[in-house]
Amino acid sequence: PRSFGSRRGCRPKSPPDDPPAPAPERQSNLTDPDSALMRRSDAHEYRQAYNPQAVVSADGTQLILATNLVATPADAPSFAATILAMESTCGLPGCVLADTGYASGDAVAKLQERGVAALVAIGRTQPHRPYDFRPPPDPKPARQINEPWRIAMKDKLDTEDGKARYAKRQQSVEPVFGIIKSAMGFNRFRLRGLHNVAAEWMLTALAYNCRRLHRLMAA
Repeated sequence: PRSFGSRRGCRPKSPPDDPPAPAPERQSNLTDPDSALMRRSDAHEYRQAYNPQAVVSADGTQLILATNLVATPADAPSFAATILAMESTCGLPGCVLADTGYASGDAVAKLQERGVAALVAIGRTQPHRPYDFRPPPDPKPARQINEPWRIAMKDKLDTEDGKARYAKRQQSVEPVFGIIKSAMGFNRFRLRGLHNVAAEWMLTALAYNCRRLHRLMAA
């Protein structure tokens, strides 16, 4: 007699191994292969995106002095290159302020070699945003600071001069991105390809500077 529904062969002794994850070079977007998967934080979704950079004057004008655009979610790798590229345009700044995403010992060392002082946050400066009404995340243990450059940076930031200088960062650069996104309506790139998107970001910065210069002249 023929039996139905029976399985042939022996039951496997262990579950099959999961297939290996594809190598990074095999993960590509067919619409824009230069872009990459990114997200703003652990609380946001992944998007195919670029990472635009801007150097903003902290002297009160809030003008964009330099731009850069990379296809990586990390800010630190492009930190020194973005600042040092200003030497051929408006000149190197005497001091640069950056948040914890730009914390890199190599970048700080490169800037100091060229006479640029850097004040970079080495820890989370604002653990919970005041306008975020979601329950705050569980507190994490304080990060141990062991690297010499981090210890030296912390000592600089703890001085009265360091605190006064670094306080200008948030009031200088954060409103610029807010104006570009909300007032100017630029909340996504329209072009494709790293070079095209970099040009689009530069034109956006120029449009912002024209808007800002008009308001400064009126004032």
